[in-house]
Amino acid sequence: MGRGDPPDAGDDLATETRRQGGWDVRFEWGVEGLRHVAEGAAAVVVVDVLRFTTAVSVAVGRGAAVLPYVWSAGDAARVYAARHEAELAGLREHGAWSLSPTDLARITPGARLVLPSPNGSALSFGAQTDAPGATVLAGCLRNATAVAVVAGDQPGPVAVVAAGERWRGDLGPLRPAVEDLIGAGAVVAALVEGGLRKQDALSPDARAAAAAFEAARSEGLGEWLAGSGSGRELAARGWSDDVAAAAALDAEAVAPVLDGPAFRAVVPGGTGHLR
Repeated sequence: MGRGDPPDAGDDLATETRRQGGWDVRFEWGVEGLRHVAEGAAAVVVVDVLRFTTAVSVAVGRGAAVLPYVWSAGDAARVYAARHEAELAGLREHGAWSLSPTDLARITPGARLVLPSPNGSALSFGAQTDAPGATVLAGCLRNATAVAVVAGDQPGPVAVVAAGERWRGDLGPLRPAVEDLIGAGAVVAALVEGGLRKQDALSPDARAAAAAFEAARSEGLGEWLAGSGSGRELAARGWSDDVAAAAALDAEAVAPVLDGPAFRAVVPGGTGHLR
């Protein structure tokens, strides 16, 4: 089609199918997937089990606020943290607050933390633009039911977006990650189990994610996460404790919801923030 040609009906069809139009619960991967399935969605759930959304779940469950930001931003992240009167996370091996959910279990109520990552955090930061009308949540295994309740209470479609990893560093192509498939499936399954959405309202993509979760749950979530590529990489770095923390299903009873620039804890079924 040339620049002066009218839009082709096939283009409209492709857009509709890619955004999984007609389904009340959608599932996709990464930034491109977010841009498609977030259109018209009432809630967007970002899933990055190892480790961003798990870290967010732990931190907000203890009364902290977590600000997502893009990775490899140089001094920009430090400036962003200062502007929002927040501490900038660093590397676990340097003893700083980091993506480690194990360490963040000790964070103090009221703390404000900018927590960059190349996948889940960058995706959450971008969701402020790509899904401006949606409630954005950070989902994982630790908060699957709480997130499903808050997302399911929104009057419209729920889009669940798995962050995945990257081949060849931060800017490489997307690598679908099994732990994010399972975490996304946990949220989808909780939507159905809680009576918040009907099974026949799930897109085939969302049903596949839920099926993966059910398989992992029956065989052991800890075993699946530990055996995943990301889990094995973390264990090789001495951080198997983070993998175990990420596998704790429904360990948190609050949902991290993006409120302005920060994720804060929301009580499912409540009207306000936990703290």
